Amino acid sequence: MKKILLALLAGGLIGAITAQAKLPPPPPKSEADKDAEAKKAAATKEKEAADLTKAQDKAVANYKKRNTASMSGKKK
Repeated sequence: MKKILLALLAGGLIGAITAQAKLPPPPPKSEADKDAEAKKAAATKEKEAADLTKAQDKAVANYKKRNTASMSGKKK
């Protein structure tokens, strides 16, 4: 029982020590990498804007379709 407990404590200690280790910093990005990243971000933003516009148009069309049918029978 003592051997098992000792092994668990030793493993925990080793795990705690390795968790404190630091990784080296990433290498600096080149101008080409920065430009590629900026283009990718712009393309993603443009696609998300187009998707949002498409979803909004669909919601408006659905709203108009549902509400004009229910409004036609009402008297004002």
